[in-house]
Amino acid sequence: MSNGALFLAVFLACVVEAVEALTIVLAAGTGRDWRSAISGVLAGIALLAVIVAVLGPALTLVPFGGLRLVVGGLLLIFGLQWLRKAVLRAAGLKARHDEDAIYAAELAAAQSVPAGGRGLVGDWYAFTVSFKGVVLEGLEVAFIVLTFGANQRDIPLATLAALIAIMAVTITGLAIRAPLARVPENTMKFVVGVMLTSFGIFWGAEGARAHWPGADLALLIIVPAVAVFGLALVAVLRCITTRPRAAAPSAR
Repeated sequence: MSNGALFLAVFLACVVEAVEALTIVLAAGTGRDWRSAISGVLAGIALLAVIVAVLGPALTLVPFGGLRLVVGGLLLIFGLQWLRKAVLRAAGLKARHDEDAIYAAELAAAQSVPAGGRGLVGDWYAFTVSFKGVVLEGLEVAFIVLTFGANQRDIPLATLAALIAIMAVTITGLAIRAPLARVPENTMKFVVGVMLTSFGIFWGAEGARAHWPGADLALLIIVPAVAVFGLALVAVLRCITTRPRAAAPSAR
């Protein structure tokens, strides 16, 4: 796997998670208190940094074959979950992710809670919601950074891709003070699901001591094959859902 592919995979996945976290923080800051919301964000980032700093070096000590088997299995689980949701959304069987609607719901919830602070935090609700949002979405970012980075023995590059993605989303969101609803998040989730599933298949098989023809070049076949399979599922599900149902036989 090239450094460019590693960077792109981590970057796209982190953009999706950062957009979702940004929506929560914007609602908490706009509806409550920006200082407390930002404090929650910084506390969440600090916790995630500790997790990456502790687990990163530990993963590099795992034997390479065993690491690839474990990482491949985990990526396959995560990738299939992302791909399943993306396929269902594309087929119309699951509501599409709407950042504007989520922002409105989060803002209404924030404005309905009485104000109150604890210690150095002026507004505990804004702090807690922002902290939870950053940590919950950030854990997936940390997982992707650690799995991709440890497998390629290049955690710094994976971390750099994640930081650039998070900074780009954060700066854009704070500049316009609105959720990034125009980001093609559903399409990006399909792409990320395809990439995670493909790398999970590739690394899992290598960890089980299988040998791919052409080594890393096999990804040029696996990735398109998984994408075509996902698109085929969308087409089949759309046909099933749009097919008119046969009229029930009348009772005599």
